[in-house]
Amino acid sequence: MATLTEADLISIRRSLHRIPELALNEFQTQAYIEEFVQRLACPWLTVKHVEAVPTALLVHLAGTAPRRTLGYRTDIDALPVEEKTGLPFASNHPGVMHACGHDVHMTVAMGILAYFATNQPRDNMVFFFQPAEEAEYGGKRVFDAGAFTGEWHPDEFYGLHDNPALPAGQIATRMGTLFAGTTEIHLTFTGKSGHAAFPQKANDAIVAAAAFVMQVQTIVSRNVDPVRGGVVTLGTFHAGTIGNVIAGAARLDGTIRAFRQTDIEMMQGRVRQIADGVAATYGVRADLKLIQGGYMPVENAPKQTADLISYMKQAPGVDFDGIAPAMTGEDFGFLLQQFPGTMVWLGVNDPEHSLHSAELSPDEAALKPGVDAFVGFLTHRMEEA
Repeated sequence: MATLTEADLISIRRSLHRIPELALNEFQTQAYIEEFVQRLACPWLTVKHVEAVPTALLVHLAGTAPRRTLGYRTDIDALPVEEKTGLPFASNHPGVMHACGHDVHMTVAMGILAYFATNQPRDNMVFFFQPAEEAEYGGKRVFDAGAFTGEWHPDEFYGLHDNPALPAGQIATRMGTLFAGTTEIHLTFTGKSGHAAFPQKANDAIVAAAAFVMQVQTIVSRNVDPVRGGVVTLGTFHAGTIGNVIAGAARLDGTIRAFRQTDIEMMQGRVRQIADGVAATYGVRADLKLIQGGYMPVENAPKQTADLISYMKQAPGVDFDGIAPAMTGEDFGFLLQQFPGTMVWLGVNDPEHSLHSAELSPDEAALKPGVDAFVGFLTHRMEEA
C-alpha cells in the first residue's frame, strides 16, 4: 500500500535518528523534513511555517472532493540523553538522542504523507510536524499562534506513539483516556543558613523540604479515587554544600500525573496547600511553580475512536489489540481537547528498554505496518459520510 518502500522508510528513520535536536531547536530536523516534502513535487501540496514557533511545519493537501479536513500530527524533538545503543547510525549530536522514538513517529508520518502526495486524497489533509513535545508544550504554542485556522483547521486529528513493550507493527488503543495529563513541580524552600553547631541561629530548609516530601505522599492515597489513580513523584532534591553547614535553601522538582483533568487540578491545589503549610510551620519561604502547559490527558474522542478500532480490527494485515491507559504524558492531549481524534500506540518490539532509555532501539519492522495501517484508516475515513 505504501508509496515508500520499507527500505525507504528505514533510510529516512536512520537519517532522522542521527540528527536529534531538543525542544524548539529542531532546525536541522525541520530542514530535512521540508526537503523531503519539496521532493514530492506534489501540485496539491502547500507548506506553512509558524512565525511564533519557527521549527513548526505544516503541510496541506487539497482533496479532490473535500467534505472535511483530516489532520495527522507527529512530534519532531528529542531528549537530552547520551545515546548508548552502539548503532552505526547513532546520534551525531552529543548528549541528545531520539530516546522516545520520535524518529519513528516522523518516519511514519512522512510515509503517510508520501502516499497521499502520490494518490490525491478525497478530503483535505493537514500534516503537523510539531516541535517541543518533550518540553515547552509545542502543540499548545502552535495552536495559540493561530496556525489551525481557515483551510488549516482539522476537523479530526490523529497521531501515534511508539511502544517498545508491544510487538513490532502492532496498533493498540482504547476508548476514553489513553495517556495521563501531567504537571511539572518546581519548588524552592528558602530559610537561613548557619553553623551546624548553632541550629537556633539558622532556619533549616532541608527539614522543611523533607517534611514536604513526606506529606505529598498522602495526596494520591487520601485524595484520589483509587479506581482512577494518580501519581505525585519528586525526582530531584538539591540542598546544602557540606555536612557541617545548615542549608539555607532546598530545591525540589517533580511531576503530577492523572487520567482526569479534574484530578490533576485537585492535586495541584493540594501540592500548593502543603507547600504553604510547610512554609508556615517551619518559618521558611516557599516558591512554587506548577507548570502544565499543554500536557493534558490524551482523551480519545468516542466517534472517531470507535471507527478507528472497528477498522483496525477487520483490516487485512493489521495487528490490533486493546490496551489499558498509561501514566505516560503526551502534549497531543491538548490538541485532542480542541479537535476530536485519536492517538494510538505503535509497537516497536524492544521490551528490554523503556521509552527515554539511552539504549532504546525500536524495531524498524514496525515502520511499514504503521504507515499502511494509517493510510488504510484515513482512506476509510474519507469514504465515511
